[in-house]
Amino acid sequence: MIEGEENDFTSIPRGVYWAVVTLTTVGYGDISPNTPAGQFLAAIVMILGYSIIAVPTGIVTVELSRAHLGSPTSQACPNCSAEGHDNDAKYCKFCGTKL
Repeated sequence: MIEGEENDFTSIPRGVYWAVVTLTTVGYGDISPNTPAGQFLAAIVMILGYSIIAVPTGIVTVELSRAHLGSPTSQACPNCSAEGHDNDAKYCKFCGTKL
């Protein structure tokens, strides 16, 4: 409604296509698809590009940070029976008793 038909926003699908191109930061230079089928295919490819690159990047980053932390031991404290101490712990992190 703001841009109007004089700026090539003639339908809702055309506006959605513009939004996808803008949000995926493709920003066409001098060549862009002109047919509705070409624009639809381009929008699908842009969204797939994000799902193939951006989503797995977050998953891999979380897994790498978890691997860096290391896993706690199952050694139980003789005083409070708490588990989950660090591998090199000498004292219970909950009550302070020597392990």
